Amino acid sequence: MGIRLPAVLQAKQILRRSLPNVPKGYLAVYVGEMEKKRFLVPISYLNQPSFQDLLRKAEEEFGFDHPMGGLTIPCTEDTFLDLTSQFDRL
Repeated sequence: MGIRLPAVLQAKQILRRSLPNVPKGYLAVYVGEMEKKRFLVPISYLNQPSFQDLLRKAEEEFGFDHPMGGLTIPCTEDTFLDLTSQFDRL
């Protein structure tokens, strides 16, 4: 199983666009159905299986061409907050 290099490069480009206002150790994501809200999440969330599922859904829906310039998570804000609040309890 190989790494899809073009996809990795595209993901890095997206992240670089959102980096100027993102503290080190965090990732900017946009969440919401109609109006997108920006959240800063710790990169440690990337280790959570349920967060990885959200990222897979984001890739399926948007690929790596995210309209907001950062990662767009295809779920409601309430769903996202419920999910990430569980990480904070771990």
